[in-house]
Amino acid sequence: MPQSKPRFKLFAARLDRTAAMPFIMLTALIDMISIGLIIPVLPALVGSFTGSQMDHAFWYGVVTFAFSLANFFGAPILGALSDSYGRRPVLLIGFCGLALNFFATGLATTLGMLIAVRLVGGAMQANIAVANAYVADITPPAERAKRFGMLGAMFGVGFILGPVMGGLLGAISLQLPFYVAGSLALLNLLYGYFVLPESLPAERRTPFEWKAANPIRSLYGLTQLKGAGRLVAVVACSGLAQFVLYTCWVLYTTFKFGWGPLENGWSLAAVGVVSAIVQGLLLGRILRLVSPRRLAVLGLISSTLAYVMWGAATQSWMMFAIIFVNVLGATVTASIQSIISSAADASSQGKTLGAISGVNSLMAVIAPAIGAPLLTMVSHLPQGDWRIGAPFYFCAMLQAAALVLAVLHFRSGRHASRATPQT
Repeated sequence: MPQSKPRFKLFAARLDRTAAMPFIMLTALIDMISIGLIIPVLPALVGSFTGSQMDHAFWYGVVTFAFSLANFFGAPILGALSDSYGRRPVLLIGFCGLALNFFATGLATTLGMLIAVRLVGGAMQANIAVANAYVADITPPAERAKRFGMLGAMFGVGFILGPVMGGLLGAISLQLPFYVAGSLALLNLLYGYFVLPESLPAERRTPFEWKAANPIRSLYGLTQLKGAGRLVAVVACSGLAQFVLYTCWVLYTTFKFGWGPLENGWSLAAVGVVSAIVQGLLLGRILRLVSPRRLAVLGLISSTLAYVMWGAATQSWMMFAIIFVNVLGATVTASIQSIISSAADASSQGKTLGAISGVNSLMAVIAPAIGAPLLTMVSHLPQGDWRIGAPFYFCAMLQAAALVLAVLHFRSGRHASRATPQT
């Protein structure tokens, strides 16, 4: 009879952890809808303060750089705070920061004000990293790739709805999507406060240390994590390619095909459809057939080819066709992330995934400094010229480098496991 209470508590804890997954998925969905809303219109908003395509590309790079730089320093701090005080309060801070950022962006009347607003917003936003740590808290290591895929599917669904809504609203007013996005962020803040449960038990929390929150130190600690190794460089190369894509996509399609917010909204929605289908429906089935390592390699091959084809596309419809062909490219993040997460212990998931977010944030800082100048160099070329795809050819080289590093890492790990003597 005395043993029944511990068993009941264990059963209740497992039930709570299972029930928490739908909560964090809904949180991620609302969060990504709000972010997706502004993507088709932010470049146009920056363009409203400039007078030429060259200035447009330059200042959009500066605005993107400001947000990413602040996020690079803020994300590891918020990730470490989530290890100390729980995931829920840090997510609430992020939702509050997003809401303030969106409303203030919509009200911006000068480029200087817009840059200042993006700096503050970037410093307060680490929702993706903390959401991933939340999933790691409530999921056994063997199931993390699938669960990260489910969370990625929510981001994908949000990326379907957000850009389409942003494109439609942006056709009415460039500021309207920002006000709607801010309202959704406030809705998420209320949902998180009243509904979202905490995922990190008190006994698994670690004291906050500023040294651990140092972004450079956290990156170094990630490289020392057993089982990660070259995968940190894989995350960096793949992340840089992805952020150059994000930086350049809207302006690239505007310069090459003459697209506006509506066309860009639909194209980004297509990316979300592929992401949602692959990560929400197909990833679990694929992982029954191939390991996360092999899937990561196949995904890197697919995305390398996709970048080349996007850069060389001569017709608008080709951009959509390549998005739907690049199915395996949508599996790379979940595969690599699950491998690194499984290498970390239970008490440092927030710090580890915050460090991964820090790597991505660093790449997001570097991306505008590369993508914007590349676009500026080709902004004078006529629509349809294949050379306008220069940023995408650079992305293809980065993704090919990530592929080589991943293969080398997986082979060295296989050789090391064979060399370990059996006891």
